[in-house]
Amino acid sequence: MKYWCLLSSAILCVCAVSFAETGESAQEPPASLRVAVFDMDVTPPVGVHMAYDPVVKQWELGLRARGVVLLGADAPIVICAIDWIGLANEAHDAFRDALARAAGTSRERVAVHALHQHDAPGYDFTTEAILREHAIEMTRYDGAFAREVLVELEKTVAGVLESAQPLTHIGLGEAEVREVASNRRILGSDGKVRAMRFTSCPDPALRAEPEGLIDPVVSVIGLFNGERPAAVLSYYATHPQSYYRTGIANPDFPGVARFFRELAVPDALHIHFTGAGGNIGAGKYNDGAKENRLFLAERLADGMRRAWESMEKVAVSPADVSWSVTPVALPTAKHLDIEKLEAVIRNPEAPVAERTAAASSLAWLRRCKEGHKMDIACLALGRARVLHMPGELFVEYQLAAKTERPDLFVAMAAYGDYGTGYIGTAAAYAEGGYETSERASKVAPEVEEVLMGAIRGLLRP
Repeated sequence: MKYWCLLSSAILCVCAVSFAETGESAQEPPASLRVAVFDMDVTPPVGVHMAYDPVVKQWELGLRARGVVLLGADAPIVICAIDWIGLANEAHDAFRDALARAAGTSRERVAVHALHQHDAPGYDFTTEAILREHAIEMTRYDGAFAREVLVELEKTVAGVLESAQPLTHIGLGEAEVREVASNRRILGSDGKVRAMRFTSCPDPALRAEPEGLIDPVVSVIGLFNGERPAAVLSYYATHPQSYYRTGIANPDFPGVARFFRELAVPDALHIHFTGAGGNIGAGKYNDGAKENRLFLAERLADGMRRAWESMEKVAVSPADVSWSVTPVALPTAKHLDIEKLEAVIRNPEAPVAERTAAASSLAWLRRCKEGHKMDIACLALGRARVLHMPGELFVEYQLAAKTERPDLFVAMAAYGDYGTGYIGTAAAYAEGGYETSERASKVAPEVEEVLMGAIRGLLRP
């Protein structure tokens, strides 16, 4: 009798344990972070028009769309970097929407950034529609290839979710990049821009000028599954050109540097973002010689290497990851007028380039008048904060963000929605120069107050 009592008690204990593990009253295991990585070729075929010229042949290194999907911290977060000159207005919306559908999230939790290489395509579906309406030659704004990429990119991202791996640790590292970046705007004694030193500069006197205001730091974030890196995200502020107008789609020196780092750390997908480099280029260190592409790539890769080697690695949980968004209405440039732009577009005697530029400005202006807002986003990843910004942003915004929170690891990705053109500081619009001219910028000087307000709010403790 005693034996059966003991046996019955044992059976009851086993059943109780089984119910506790599988029954409705069981406690759920703690949520875990996961990361999925995606990588897709987005090189246009021969004949497709890029930003400046049609593709005439292919190079060994093509263009990529790369990114990560972060899972386990509320709804999925998608971050994508694409080797194109830019995505503007409804094209930028369409890419965010496609990635949101693929990952099962909302547009607000998706960031898409171009690296801004110039031997690459750029798309604006809003401008394209205006050009088609008036039967104006398409050239760079023909979005057929972009729509093909959209379909395949959505499939690619949806397909990688099943292979998402645990995200257990992050690593944060920074290093100075030497002899790559320099400020493009050289001021005179009157405080006005007296010379422009673009991404290549054949004038030795201008190359001899000081670097000027830059952010020399490349910031690197490693995403780890235990000891193995799944992805490396890097951020550096400069225009990414050495030379262009070759008719060959290529990722220029940042893409070569990214390739070098992938050879050195082959387990990880390397994803690079151009920071606030609107007024920054390689002009001091680049006279336009084609050999300089390699030199610039090696210097950037060296900075990436030292940042990687300096990395501090820490464990992360879902509580360490968050995504915040501040929608902002950017003030439009005073020179933009809907009636005047429409008159240029309707004028068949006007040059195609002039009508195309007017269509691009009208696309942006109409969206603003209709109440469209830009999403300024911030990814919190441990003590890292990554700001996701629109347009060709001046480096002052990046430096101000870092100053705002010196206790944090702050990085910035610019060249989100490209519809704004250049975004200068308030002071820069009074200084003159190309970037803040009517040709280049579609926003007003008051943009600084709006963007800095959003940045401060997102970085607030």
